[in-house]
Amino acid sequence: QVQVVQSGGGLAQPGGSLLLSCKISGFPYDRYAVGWFRQVPGKEREAVSCISGLAEEKYYSASVQGRFTISRDSRRNTVSLQMDSLKPEDTGIFYCAADGAGLHDCVATEFEFWGQGAQITVSS
Repeated sequence: QVQVVQSGGGLAQPGGSLLLSCKISGFPYDRYAVGWFRQVPGKEREAVSCISGLAEEKYYSASVQGRFTISRDSRRNTVSLQMDSLKPEDTGIFYCAADGAGLHDCVATEFEFWGQGAQITVSS
């Protein structure tokens, strides 16, 4: 049974940093894709960043490119999202998701297993 457990998040001031982590368990192999998605009230879940099984592919949305960094530690089955230079428009609930089919497209519908979500609030 695949489980996706998130940690991190919280409140930051504009220009600040936060770290989100996601521990994935239950896959019989390590070549699963992982993505981070953000949702705000009244809108669909949108992609923030995705990483392929061997980290050879990384995707960032235009709004976070250059500010966020996705990484994975295959020994610990953990994927992290380092968020720097945070802006108020980054506010939302961030979800980690994993899929065993590999990274085909960084969209929510491509991911089967989801974490519990974490609130990120960027405000002064």
